[in-house]
Amino acid sequence: MPEGHTIHRLAQDYARFTHRPLQVTSPQGKFTDAAALLAGTPLTRTEAHGKHLFLGFTGDLWIHIHLGLFGKVDFGPAPAPPPTDTVRLRVADPTSYVDLRGPTTCALITGDEKQAIHARLGADPLRADADPRSAYTRVSRSRTTIAALLMDQKIIAGVGNVYRAEVLFRHRIDPYRAGRDITPAEWDAIWADLVALMREGVRNNRIDTVRPQHTPEAMGRPPRVDDHGGEVYVYRRTHQPCHLCGDAVRTADLAARNLFWCPTCQKG
Repeated sequence: MPEGHTIHRLAQDYARFTHRPLQVTSPQGKFTDAAALLAGTPLTRTEAHGKHLFLGFTGDLWIHIHLGLFGKVDFGPAPAPPPTDTVRLRVADPTSYVDLRGPTTCALITGDEKQAIHARLGADPLRADADPRSAYTRVSRSRTTIAALLMDQKIIAGVGNVYRAEVLFRHRIDPYRAGRDITPAEWDAIWADLVALMREGVRNNRIDTVRPQHTPEAMGRPPRVDDHGGEVYVYRRTHQPCHLCGDAVRTADLAARNLFWCPTCQKG
């Protein structure tokens, strides 16, 4: 599932369609009625919160998109090719188009319904209105592991499996530590790091988490070869040597997701 930086990047990319004459269609047919309501209505703004994307139209109407595990977005120049029957939503203008396929959610909602979605989401490191202190209040009262709490979208919105594993490694925190054992100073450092890493993810459209002294060039090691791309410390590096201590990276199931960590660098 895409992490928050990808959704914020999509919000920026969709913004190129604002204040232009648009065609909004649903070749698949599952969004046809809503698309018809938007005919002649300009896109005015785009927004992201965690893993949720919002496309705002005149009249306080919003398309709410959640990609889920299988959603894909493809941008291209005009003229747009004939759409396939897998395209849930096509937005097009005279110069370009964007196709949405396979999302978990693609729905037309009101402004009030949008606010209800925001209300149930936690602090997003990429949003100016994020409240990290409120998130820490919930973390500091919980016996749940910090690894699970970082993935709880009601506490922190947008952090996924990669950022979870990597930020805990970068701060030498045992992923099995309870949230209530995370100190305020540790939380402040985690939050600041998430903000910086995810902003870089938006800029580069990929996740890189290794510090300059640990890049392949600096360490004289081969670059990472993985479908997910990006240089990381532990994510999807099971049984490979830790870049810092050489111990084997471990993996385990936690909250129905694979957890990755270094048992030496992240001792309890």
